[in-house]
Amino acid sequence: MNTQKKERHALKLLGVSGIGLLFDSMDVGILAFVIAALNVEWGLTPTEMGLIGTINFIGMALGAALAGLWADRYGRKQLFIVTLLIYSIATGLNAFATTLLIFMVLRFIVGFGLGGELPVVTTYVLESAPQRDRAKWVVWLQSFWAGGALVAAVISYFIIPEFGWRVGLFMGAIPALYALYLRRALPETPAFTRQSEQKTIGQKIKLLWSPSYRRTTFVLWTLWFASVFSYYGMLLWMPSIMVMKGFTLIKSFEYVLLMTLVQIPGYFTAAYFVGKWGKKPTLVVFMSLSAISSLAFGLSPNIWTLLFSGICLSFFNLGAWGATYAYTAEQYPTLFRATGTGWAAGFGRIAGIIAPYLVGLLIGMSIGFPYIFSMFFTMTMLAVLVVLFLGKESATE
Repeated sequence: MNTQKKERHALKLLGVSGIGLLFDSMDVGILAFVIAALNVEWGLTPTEMGLIGTINFIGMALGAALAGLWADRYGRKQLFIVTLLIYSIATGLNAFATTLLIFMVLRFIVGFGLGGELPVVTTYVLESAPQRDRAKWVVWLQSFWAGGALVAAVISYFIIPEFGWRVGLFMGAIPALYALYLRRALPETPAFTRQSEQKTIGQKIKLLWSPSYRRTTFVLWTLWFASVFSYYGMLLWMPSIMVMKGFTLIKSFEYVLLMTLVQIPGYFTAAYFVGKWGKKPTLVVFMSLSAISSLAFGLSPNIWTLLFSGICLSFFNLGAWGATYAYTAEQYPTLFRATGTGWAAGFGRIAGIIAPYLVGLLIGMSIGFPYIFSMFFTMTMLAVLVVLFLGKESATE
């Protein structure tokens, strides 16, 4: 197969994989709007609203850690399909929940599938992409996340207010059908197919903290914890925060839809600078600007500054996420790449467990948004400093 044919084949795999990630993002995005709708329909307290996000991220933490290990053992393709089926079927069932307890149990299962798919599909695309551009391709893959967020915002703006949150969740079951197509469309990655050496689960975990990778793992776990804390603490609450600031449910969905539109150019801008500057500088710049935008959002005195800072927050935060995935996956070798990516993501999901619940708790205690978003600013800048002074740019082949 010549170089041009290889690139066309890799592009096809990127598109097929990206659509799976789009569905993943769609489900996460819809949840933010569903929580806002449940607040109105079920009369949830801020603490209960935060608990839904917390349960979801407990599942995501376990899913990321276990799926990464299994993908290094059984293959990237197989785990991609299995995790896709888990979260899509559970999301469809979630539409029939009649109590908060049933809703949260199903959200745990959804979270397990969602958390498992993210590191696996990232590893899959990295190992399938042309060697010289693989970091850029991983950022392109993450742009599908923005596409899914946009689909979620459209569904939430046009479908949920008219037909209810159950219909919105039921649409999240569509990926189960797509998983059947993936069985035929996706080959296993060349890197995994060539791999002859195998290690036990315990050996792979020990490798993460071996002298050669100890510093790398510390940087990545810090980066992921801070990034997940800020992303899900802010964006999962954004529709509800806007309602609390005095906007109607529909109007808040409209503003969040507008903010979501800028996520796609945010990813592509990050992809451009990853190729031009490198992964580490791009990550540091986008995270720093995301931190500043989050502080501005929390301090916004009126609708115009709220919208502008929210747009900047979406643009830079999602661009930073694209760079984060590219940066993470290239730090480990094929032997335990999915394990390293999955465990960094899994550790980060602990922050996803804490952040939504903590925000709800702080709101319930009448802590003002300026203080809450100052917390996100501080957490993000901490990660920036760790990456800047301890992070390595060079990729592991």
